Amino acid sequence: MSPTAIQIVGAVLFALAIAHTFATKYFEHMAVRRPTHAGLWHLLGEIEVVFGFWALLLMLCMFTLEGSEKAIAYIDDRNMTEPLFVFAVMVVAGTRPIRQTATRAVLLVARILPTPGSTGFYFAVLAFAPLLGSFITEPAAMTLAAMMLSERIFSRPVSMRLKYATLGVLFVNVSIGGTMTPFAAPPVLMVAGQWGWDSAFMLSTFGWKAAAAVGLNALGATLLFRKELAALPIAAGSARPPAPLGLVLAHIAFLAGVVVFAHHPTIFMGLFLFFLGVAGAYKHHQDRLILREGLLVAFFLAGLVVLGGLQQWWLKPLLLSLQPESVFYGSALLTAFTDNAALTYLGSQVDGLSDAFKYALVSGAVTGGGLTIIANAPNPAGISILRGHFEDSAVNPLGLFAAAFAPTCIAVLAFQYL
Repeated sequence: MSPTAIQIVGAVLFALAIAHTFATKYFEHMAVRRPTHAGLWHLLGEIEVVFGFWALLLMLCMFTLEGSEKAIAYIDDRNMTEPLFVFAVMVVAGTRPIRQTATRAVLLVARILPTPGSTGFYFAVLAFAPLLGSFITEPAAMTLAAMMLSERIFSRPVSMRLKYATLGVLFVNVSIGGTMTPFAAPPVLMVAGQWGWDSAFMLSTFGWKAAAAVGLNALGATLLFRKELAALPIAAGSARPPAPLGLVLAHIAFLAGVVVFAHHPTIFMGLFLFFLGVAGAYKHHQDRLILREGLLVAFFLAGLVVLGGLQQWWLKPLLLSLQPESVFYGSALLTAFTDNAALTYLGSQVDGLSDAFKYALVSGAVTGGGLTIIANAPNPAGISILRGHFEDSAVNPLGLFAAAFAPTCIAVLAFQYL
């Protein structure tokens, strides 16, 4: 079937949006060179704004080409549960009581390891926080890991090489680390119910391989920067007194509630609004809530949902044209250019797929989830928290790809040969 005019327009705008992600530094430079419109240039330089901006242009084109009725119907048909969930879970997971609890757990592991300076802390964050994503969801794990790295590693005098390498390992590890359960990783969630994958299946088929790759990636990065990390004393914690146990338990309960009802936006957003009231009542036990960062990430993902809805006409035939033995590498490559959850969702709509095809599709999708910012839903959350530590407050997409390449190869070996 030939694509419609709006499908072609959608594909062109999607390609331009991807190109825009590589040009954010250019817009930041333009803000300096053209101060009259610096605000606009800064806006276009925000990586989280990219897909929302091009989704707006798509809607204007849709209103023009197909009329308001079809355009509104298209928007109403988009499922915005994931952007809303990522926003809510980011804000709750980023609060001081949750962050302090997670940091204490990581420091406890770090003390057990006989390593100098910040070496043990660094390894523990990259090895254990991503695996925690199998239980508290990947966006929450990304938020916690990124905030701990921001406070205790990136905010200190470390090399840019270490920052990019850490970001690459973090993104890959979070993408594969959520595969121990069927509900935590978006690309797994899209197919688990349809294909009857339960926790026992995920752990035996994906989870132990992912854990091995996560540990090896974390160890490799730690060894690579061992001298730099050893010379970096463990940062002192906040001078503020820890939150009381009752408030910590309340925050954990809110986080658990948002995770349990992740597919019911009316419920988890209601819990989130209640949480905002509790957080406001105990401001002296809170740092600034990351509402702006969460909203920007939600905007990014919502734009991806709107733009991605018009890509099935070329993406699905391309995916299904692959032979079973090449599905793994094909899906890993395609994931770099589209959200991996969208990729596995397309596969779930096809009947009669072999078990080998299903495994290759999902394992390839999670393997490629660290190569680009748009490859995995939690990646924008990590970028929003850590980008301030990079030059011009922007992460170079090519730098991220290069940094994630070696950890991705480790994931390939784990899923293909273990």
